[in-house]
Amino acid sequence: MSNSGSTFLGILAGGAIGVTLGLLFAPDKGVNTRQKVIDEALSAKQKLSDTANDLKDKIESEAVHKKESLEDQLDAIMANASYKADDLIVGLEKKLALLKERNKMFQEETIKSKSNNKAPLS
Repeated sequence: MSNSGSTFLGILAGGAIGVTLGLLFAPDKGVNTRQKVIDEALSAKQKLSDTANDLKDKIESEAVHKKESLEDQLDAIMANASYKADDLIVGLEKKLALLKERNKMFQEETIKSKSNNKAPLS
């Protein structure tokens, strides 16, 4: 985008210089030549302004497009992270349930073991 803009500005500047030099060396009255130079300068100024505005519009459009693309990518990353977090939570809940079951079994075995170790005194 900047390469084509620079190329266009170079062509525009070269054309303006060529026209100006052509007018200066053309056989015509000084008043007419000065008016032609003024007219060409105003035309070149307008073309440069138009080119700058077009370039500004392209840059703004590209910036909006990039922003939207970045927002879409961010949304996708957040959704992916959310799914991964959900998967992790489900996995941890399963492990917690398993640990609770093992703890319950351990407590029951401990109670049985204590009751078996207490032999009645005769």
